[in-house]
Amino acid sequence: MERLDGGSAVPAGLAGGIVALGNFDGFHLGHQAVVGRAVERARAEGRPALVATFDPHPVRYFRPDTPPFRLTTLDQRARLFVAAGADAMVVFHFDAVLAGLHADAFVAERLVGALRVGGVVTGEDFTFGHRKSGDIATLRAAGAANGFSVDTVGAVMLDGEPVSSTRIRAALGAGDPRGAARLLTRPFAIEGVVQHGDKLGRTIGYPTANLDMGKYLRPAYGIYAVRGRLADGRVLDGAANLGIRPSFDPPKELLEPFFFDFSGDLYGQELEVELIDYIRPEAKFDTLDALVAQMDADCATARTLLAR
Repeated sequence: MERLDGGSAVPAGLAGGIVALGNFDGFHLGHQAVVGRAVERARAEGRPALVATFDPHPVRYFRPDTPPFRLTTLDQRARLFVAAGADAMVVFHFDAVLAGLHADAFVAERLVGALRVGGVVTGEDFTFGHRKSGDIATLRAAGAANGFSVDTVGAVMLDGEPVSSTRIRAALGAGDPRGAARLLTRPFAIEGVVQHGDKLGRTIGYPTANLDMGKYLRPAYGIYAVRGRLADGRVLDGAANLGIRPSFDPPKELLEPFFFDFSGDLYGQELEVELIDYIRPEAKFDTLDALVAQMDADCATARTLLAR
């Protein structure tokens, strides 16, 4: 998939495309409906389908001290957009210049000038421009004046409530990864490069592949049944501690998956870890024997959950 800079001119082969416009962090059911509509229209009209997203998230720009809340990286989003049928991803770098653009200037400079859009699809509540100066009515008026269509998609409902990133974050914070997965249509996954750690796990028979949480949302600390995906396509079942490892000093926030029936060196490799089920909260153990006994039990539970 081509990844385009939202401030630069679009390649000729992607001009006149139908652009799905939004943040799309998480790419949940509601986001999928917007992108699906854009892809459907693009195919029907013989146009390319593009998905435009913002990075960093506008909230991170305006409130840099906000605790981590990200659900997907740009790389994860790119793979999801490809699977949804998009031909390219457009990344609007959210900086002072973009934040200062009035809605009319955003349309003129970014949508018409750089992307040369043939149509835009977005959510009904989408706002844009300096101090949210633009809304769907603004976008429709701009489309009529500049020759591009505007299509909107309403909220997708599940269990009587709109699907939203807020609901997903709340589910993960409450230790409900399966509830989050229903809204996402897949497990929440943390991706990163496997780091060297203090290697304590291997001394007790549980070597782990350590990942830094980075800018990801922090789900409930605890023990999870997980599924790891390697860049070469291998899929590994396991159990993971997500948190600060209270039995060890000093505390260090990590995601530490242990993969069953696996031996090999994962250091430096890209790894994506899906949180499948929550087993229990983190706990501190007085002895290594007590910790190992609990880990044995946790792994047995994880095997059972993952076999369902």
